[in-house]
Amino acid sequence: MAESEEFEIQDIIPHLPDERWVNNMFRDVSKMSVAKQTLVGGVTGWCAGMLFAKVGKIAAATVGSSLLLLQVAQHQGYVTVNWTKIEKSMYKARKTIERDTRKAYPNFAANVSSFFEQNVFLASGFAGGFLLGIST
Repeated sequence: MAESEEFEIQDIIPHLPDERWVNNMFRDVSKMSVAKQTLVGGVTGWCAGMLFAKVGKIAAATVGSSLLLLQVAQHQGYVTVNWTKIEKSMYKARKTIERDTRKAYPNFAANVSSFFEQNVFLASGFAGGFLLGIST
């Protein structure tokens, strides 16, 4: 590169507005005004709802078509499924997951409840945004 072609990144990107407002907004949501808490909760809830809806549709389509293909294959005689063995395995897996979860996160429900009690406006904004996100 010749010296005449050298440039700084500031020359390419126009001056961006001050980014301190982003840092200030997400600094500590619980100490913000009710309107900001509700807005932050609503926006994050909407994003989570949209993501949940998109991923949920894909997961439901995948699981549904897999089960349909499995049933067709079983009906045609290509596959033999031992459903009682599957039920036993699922029951064991559920119990193991429940036990491990209780060990790893013993106070999870209490912590979530405490968070919602302390941040009612944020939680209600999130819930509303989440429902709006799922519905779109």
